[in-house]
Amino acid sequence: MNLVEAFRWIADPGNWGGTSGIAARIVEHLWVTFLSLLAAAAVALPVGVLIGHTGRGAGVIGAFTGAFRAIPTLGLLTLFGLLLGIGLAAPMLALVILAIPSLLAGAYSGIHSVDPTIAGAARAIGMSPAQVITRVELPLALPVLIGGIRAATLQIVATATLAAYTADYGLGRYLFAGLKTRDYPQMIGGAIIVIALALILELLLAAVQRTIDQRVTRPSTREKLGSRHG
Repeated sequence: MNLVEAFRWIADPGNWGGTSGIAARIVEHLWVTFLSLLAAAAVALPVGVLIGHTGRGAGVIGAFTGAFRAIPTLGLLTLFGLLLGIGLAAPMLALVILAIPSLLAGAYSGIHSVDPTIAGAARAIGMSPAQVITRVELPLALPVLIGGIRAATLQIVATATLAAYTADYGLGRYLFAGLKTRDYPQMIGGAIIVIALALILELLLAAVQRTIDQRVTRPSTREKLGSRHG
């Protein structure tokens, strides 16, 4: 019965308008997701690409990502909330830490999976290390790298509901407010919207990854390098 009432709550036009309406909460949720992903990518992607290119520190990747994934996000958020107080700073920091392992692993795996002979051919025709990374390795590694971004995005979207733990922000407000007031249709409705949002992003990113993978597997890059090297 609560499930039917939850869909009625979602379908009610009165719940969509205003600064606390569903539309505004979705925008807030996506904004938190985007900012957290951007901050995590700024840290993890350069490190992952550099380790994948040089091979130095590769043994630490597995241990590092495993250790970070083992950290309970709610516990981390509680700790940051006590240190930083009420607001978005605590959940944003927790979400950034949550996203780093997937982004780091995706960047490293993508660069590491590139055939060494292709990178060798690029160096043989006079490319600098930076050019080898940006013009050869990154384009070929892009499908795996996008896979890491895809995994991190889904983790953030699902966990960003915790932003409402310390701030009146995002779709998580419906879950916390519904639980506190025993308004279960609101709580279940908020959860359904988060699930729908995650599924939509998953489908979009999967389509992007598939398109890029099809382009990368075309022989253009390999043939160009091979013809130049020959």
